[in-house]
Amino acid sequence: MGSRLEGRVVIVTGSGRGIGAEVAKWMAADGASVVVNDIGAALDGTGDSSAPAEITAQAIRDAGGSAVANFDSVAEYESAGKIVQAAIDNFGRVDAICHVAGILRDRMVFNMTEAEWDGVLQVHLYGAFNIVRQCVPHMMRQKYGRIVLFSSGSGLGASGQTNYAAAKEGMVGFARALAKDLAPHGITINAVYPGGATRMTASIPESTTQLRQQQRAQLQGGETSEDEVIGAPPDARDPANNAPKAVYLCSEAAADVTGQVVGVSGWQATLYSPRHVISSIHKNGRWTLDELDRLIPISLGADLTNPVPPQPARR
Repeated sequence: MGSRLEGRVVIVTGSGRGIGAEVAKWMAADGASVVVNDIGAALDGTGDSSAPAEITAQAIRDAGGSAVANFDSVAEYESAGKIVQAAIDNFGRVDAICHVAGILRDRMVFNMTEAEWDGVLQVHLYGAFNIVRQCVPHMMRQKYGRIVLFSSGSGLGASGQTNYAAAKEGMVGFARALAKDLAPHGITINAVYPGGATRMTASIPESTTQLRQQQRAQLQGGETSEDEVIGAPPDARDPANNAPKAVYLCSEAAADVTGQVVGVSGWQATLYSPRHVISSIHKNGRWTLDELDRLIPISLGADLTNPVPPQPARR
C-alpha cells in the first residue's frame, strides 16, 4: 500500500482476530515490522491459543511483510515486558503501540462479581499502563514514538457495561494526561473509538444493542456513528475501516496529533471534544441548600439530558 512506516516497528496487542488483525495487516502493508500479540483467549478472557496470532503473522508474511507472533498477556506487567522484548529481540526497536486487546464480561452492576469487574479493567486499563510503561523508555531514548489506545464509545455510557465503560474511559484520561508528559520526547498518544462487525459485537444481544443505541443517540444529540446503525451497509461495518486511521496516527504525519480522542469506525473519522465547563453559577460565599433548590433547576439543571427518560406507563 505504501511506505509510510518503512523501518518502523509496531506492536499490536489483541491482533489475532477482528480489528486488531486488520490493524496489524495494514501496518505491515505500509512497511512496518509487526509484533502480532494475542493470547488467543475467548471473549471473556478465559483460555489461550497460539493459533490466532500465528495466523495473522503468517498472513502478513505471505503478503510479503514482516511479522512475528507473540502470545504473552498484556494484563500483567512482567508479561507485557516480554511483548516489548519480542520487538527488541526480533527487530531491534519499538516505534509504535496499538493497544487493541480486550475482553467482555457484560453484566448489570447489581449482578456483577468482583472478578468480572477486575478482569475487564486488568486487560483494558491495566493493560494500557503495562504495555505503555514497558515501551516508553525505549521510545524516549529514540526521541520518537506513537501510541494508540483503542478505547470505546461505550465509555460515554453503555447499559450493562459498567466495567467495560470504566476501563475504556479510564484509557481516555490516561492518554490525555500522558500526552503532556511525552510530548517533549517526540512521543504522541491518542485514544480511538473503534467499531465494526466482530465476534465481540456479535456476542451482544440485539435488545441490548438497541437500548445502547438509543441511550448514546440521546447523549450525542441524536447522532449515531455508522457502525452502530441497525442495517448499516456491510462495508461500513468492516473492521478494516479502522485500520488506515490507526496507521495514520502511527505515522510521522501525525506528529502534531496527541492527547486526542478520534472515532475511527465506519467510513468517517471523528474528533471528540475534551470535557469542558458548559455552565456555572457563582456567589460570594457558601451556597445554602435553599438557594440551590431554587437556582439549579433554572441554571445548571435546565438543559440536562436524562440518559434514560421516563417511559410512558404500560397499559
